[in-house]
Amino acid sequence: MSLIQQLKQRAAAGKPVRVGIIGAGKFGSMYLAQVPRTPGIHLLGIADLVPQRARDSLARVGWNAEQYNASSFENAYQTGKTFITDDADGMIANPQIEVIIDATGSPAAGIHHALKCCEHGKDIIMVNVEADVLAGPYLAKKAADAGIIYSMASGDQPSLIAELVDWAETIGMDVVCAGKGTKYLPIYHQATPDTVWGHYGFTPEQVGSGDFNAQMFNSFLDGTKSALEMAAVSNACGLRPPKNGLLFPPCGVDDLPTILRPEADGGILPFKGTVEVVSSVERDGRPVFRDLRWGVYIVFEAPNEYVRNCFLQYGLKTDASGWYAAMYKPYHLIGLELGISVASVALRKEATGATTAFSGDVVATAKRDLKAGEMLDGEGGFTVYGKLMPATDSLAMGGLPIGLAHRLTLKNAVAAGKPVCWNDVNFDINNEAIRVRREMESMFKK
Repeated sequence: MSLIQQLKQRAAAGKPVRVGIIGAGKFGSMYLAQVPRTPGIHLLGIADLVPQRARDSLARVGWNAEQYNASSFENAYQTGKTFITDDADGMIANPQIEVIIDATGSPAAGIHHALKCCEHGKDIIMVNVEADVLAGPYLAKKAADAGIIYSMASGDQPSLIAELVDWAETIGMDVVCAGKGTKYLPIYHQATPDTVWGHYGFTPEQVGSGDFNAQMFNSFLDGTKSALEMAAVSNACGLRPPKNGLLFPPCGVDDLPTILRPEADGGILPFKGTVEVVSSVERDGRPVFRDLRWGVYIVFEAPNEYVRNCFLQYGLKTDASGWYAAMYKPYHLIGLELGISVASVALRKEATGATTAFSGDVVATAKRDLKAGEMLDGEGGFTVYGKLMPATDSLAMGGLPIGLAHRLTLKNAVAAGKPVCWNDVNFDINNEAIRVRREMESMFKK
């Protein structure tokens, strides 16, 4: 039975899937826009550190105030309305909620909420890729031990890439490369929240709409978000990250199987079975023809001559040899697609992508020469960006994960372009997120 049929069945039976979401920012708001249109779903609660922000988001996406004026979770349960609170832990503990969505974007908050879901037996959809890359292998194990589902979020690019990889491998194809598109120039690694809007070309009216956070958008521009998302794909799909970071080659959809093939066959890949992000602009700033800025892709290889001929017969875009082909999705709808994860987790008990290993990691890297005594300001900030690397390398060097490079003071100077390491910062091992990460590192160190 399809997901929509199952949802309609739950609606007809008066037993909707009851959901709680933490965080009413951009991703959360996009999901909120769709919930009232989805049968069989009852958004029982919204938790946000600033409840008025949640109310503002609901009003902005078209909710009637009557829909979210429940006075308590019990009142929301009885009336079909939504209760807004600043107590995320209390919402997770509520026995009437089946599925929790973490859309906070805070690595520390995501780790805390995932552990609380394990404690209370609630399936969790981790929109928070920052938390997943910081401690996903640890959290996935804890979730499995607790008998709950720990899932990526559909609509976000890692989940959509994982879906393409699953499709290819299920039909017997070898995935050569998987990834996404973005707008990239090398100078973007030095971008700050003060310079970000000029690169995006947003108008003051757009920026003032309430949906735009400068540091969050800068994390996409400076390469950090791409590194995080490719680490998440690597950890979910068994693909190895490149050793020296992402290359961000300019590449349109027609050139995917030509550029993203092994070096030995004329491409740029050091090996098969990896991840990469393609840029929508050439290095001189010219737009790439038929770019994939908003989409995702996989490149796969024909296993034999017969399949290679099938590629030709059915019009697949291949490289000149005909052995490498690509499949792509030109767009992703972010939070508008999150309902797929909610339905899949609640009804099929299946994650829409899930961490299975610790293959890729993202290490804080200095945007400029940093001095001892300076305080790091995290993902998308003024001091560091995130660089993708194999987890074995980050563990060997003692690299500081980008997800913890926030409000930590440097003990040592770090030159521009160099990784920040644990030995370079003062930290409190009693901090929950730091403790969890250090425990995970000890699990995987050889």
